[in-house]
Amino acid sequence: MYLKIIVTFVIILFPFISVAQFTGPVADRAQLTVEQAREARVGTYAVVTGQIINQLREDYYTFQDDTGDIRIEIASSLWNNREVSPQTAVRLYVEVDSNLFGRRYLWVESLEVLN
Repeated sequence: MYLKIIVTFVIILFPFISVAQFTGPVADRAQLTVEQAREARVGTYAVVTGQIINQLREDYYTFQDDTGDIRIEIASSLWNNREVSPQTAVRLYVEVDSNLFGRRYLWVESLEVLN
């Protein structure tokens, strides 16, 4: 009896809980170079500007700016049918991450085409 009441109560409140979201300001991200991103702490949120120069495999690419290159991960959903060539300037909103071997890479949260 009590279990049915609790389950009903949870089902009624679930839609209200699932639509909650943060609507406040977003913290500023530091503009980093590739060289700085390689040295940044894992979990650092940043913005990098440069070119995506090649695809390594599925969602992994090489990103380059004037200071060097670094591996990036871009989910296929972020492309939004935009064509990007190695000559296209892009701004990436990223989080610095590392793999099991400690090698830094950038996990891309948003991609902005500048050309």
